[in-house]
Amino acid sequence: MDTLSKNTPVPLYLQVKNVIETEIRDGKFGQDGRLPSERELCERFGVSRMTARQALKELERDGLVFSRVGKGTFVNEPKIEQQLRNLTGFSQDISTRGARPSSIVLSAQIVPASAHIATVLKLVQGAEVVELSRLRLSNDLPLCIEIAHIPHFLCPNILKNDFARESLYNVFQRDYGHRLARAEQIMEASLASARELEVLQMTAPASVLRIERLTYNQNDILLEYVVSAYRGDRYKFQLTLQ
Repeated sequence: MDTLSKNTPVPLYLQVKNVIETEIRDGKFGQDGRLPSERELCERFGVSRMTARQALKELERDGLVFSRVGKGTFVNEPKIEQQLRNLTGFSQDISTRGARPSSIVLSAQIVPASAHIATVLKLVQGAEVVELSRLRLSNDLPLCIEIAHIPHFLCPNILKNDFARESLYNVFQRDYGHRLARAEQIMEASLASARELEVLQMTAPASVLRIERLTYNQNDILLEYVVSAYRGDRYKFQLTLQ
């Protein structure tokens, strides 16, 4: 059993956290390695379940680990750094980093444009809009929930494609001749909703980076409006200003 100091102002949970953090940085658990469970930490350090849980939460808050519901706590890879200079899709970004991108389609449907969506896409309210919601993963780790809204008349019958396997941007160009030319993005940080916590397999409280993106084709036609929620513990964005 590892002995902690009770004659110091440093709380026990921080002492446990500091020991595990040192072991993570020394490579004891390896890349994506599983950390000891709360019960195992209790036995090792002679602390309560609450103390062990708080230590793991502090490690997760610092971005050193991530939790998977029902599976445990794992060492984080370095954050994915996305350059904000190039107009690329999720699959290309992840593949460029040597990882394996994948997608799970959460919903794919034709819906009438709400007042908000109609205003953003410059459509008549009630016009047909393709709504494609996907969970995006890197090496099977959930990273992002992405909801794309596309005017249906620009891409008729686009939902015949299997977007769990195909890139939306590849389909744009291959089937409809839409080449991506430019995009506008707005980004903000906020706490994850209950649904996002569930789908992205995060433990509350957790932060997400919310991005709204308007993408235009080569004819400067607004092609899509995408709302995304990225795991705040796994992503960072770099912007070059000139």
